[in-house]
Amino acid sequence: MNPLSPNAQAAPNRSLALPDMAGTTPFTVTDREATRQAREIRVGQRPGTLQLRPDALKPRLFLMSYSEDSFSEEEYTDRYDELMGFLHEHPELKHWIDVRGYGDLPLIERFMQDFGLHPLQMEDVLNDYQRAKIDVFDDHRLFMVSRMTDFTRALEIDDDQLSLFTGPNYVLSFQDDYDDCLDSLRTRIRANFSTLRRQPVLYLAYALTDVVLDHYYPTMAAIGDYIEELEEAIFADKRPRRLLGRILRIKKDVVRFRRLVYPERDKIAEVLRLPEEIMPESLKMFYRDAYDHAIQALDLAESYRDNISSLTDLYMSDQGNRMNEVMKVLTIISTIFIPLSFVVGLYGMNFQRDDGHGHFLPHNMPELYSPYGYPVVLIVMTLVVAMQLFYFYRKGWLTNR
Repeated sequence: MNPLSPNAQAAPNRSLALPDMAGTTPFTVTDREATRQAREIRVGQRPGTLQLRPDALKPRLFLMSYSEDSFSEEEYTDRYDELMGFLHEHPELKHWIDVRGYGDLPLIERFMQDFGLHPLQMEDVLNDYQRAKIDVFDDHRLFMVSRMTDFTRALEIDDDQLSLFTGPNYVLSFQDDYDDCLDSLRTRIRANFSTLRRQPVLYLAYALTDVVLDHYYPTMAAIGDYIEELEEAIFADKRPRRLLGRILRIKKDVVRFRRLVYPERDKIAEVLRLPEEIMPESLKMFYRDAYDHAIQALDLAESYRDNISSLTDLYMSDQGNRMNEVMKVLTIISTIFIPLSFVVGLYGMNFQRDDGHGHFLPHNMPELYSPYGYPVVLIVMTLVVAMQLFYFYRKGWLTNR
């Protein structure tokens, strides 16, 4: 069946957009919370049921058509029929149909009908939290999912799903956001005498996957820089507040990044196992290079995870050292005042000099009536403090030795 044929089978499933949860405004919840709520609503539903998130963006349709000698690019938002007409009129060209935004279910169902997309795979596209994977159609077309990542200014890893469908002369991509990391690939396609234009259309699917993989490295570089900043902050005199919370948050992000890259590696490994009639050997060479990139990204993620674990231990050790310094100061102060407290406590005892009948008691603190008793006691206490400090200094307790 030709996926661009008007006689292609229509998608059997129709459904309404995802309703609002208990009257709450969808824009007030985080992406993670929205994903959790969407999963809860889909529990128990029939497989292949299509639902949209309440905050789904209006779809924008972009088409890049090219051959070795020609190139055209245009946005077809709200002009779906014109886009399909151009595809039918130019079967000799290679096409990249880029759909950004899912907020129009009838339009999504038209894509399913015209391109022969399976409802289960479109459900994976719209759910937008699928792990990286690859499926093969009966007619050797491919369905591929990748996760695009970015380290945001909020110092968190943000990831978006990129879904690809391949055909005899096209690649159809879906993503839920208008912004992505694919501009470098678009620039390559626009360039005259681009090698990409001379390659088969499956090479475009590889190039999309490769750009996603390449974008893992700036993400990991930003994470590495942030880890170094956290390490320097641990030893800073004025460390930021909630430093441990920042360390634990970046640790979660690195673990999350590993969960994104592992399926990507497995997906590419599965591509390399595809038979020759589905994936030519000439293209597998490129996927082997992409597989190496995925392994390197995983190695970086493993290294950063170990660094963050060491960072946590370092933070706790530094906290212990700081507490020990405080306790040392307090202990020295307490030790200094112990003999002083003994002296003033001793002379604070209320023994009388006589017994009340005129009898003199010579052993009951005669120093209390000495004209120089108070200065002498102060001098003695000062000497005691000086001797203690000298002893502590000789032992190295007043320095960092």
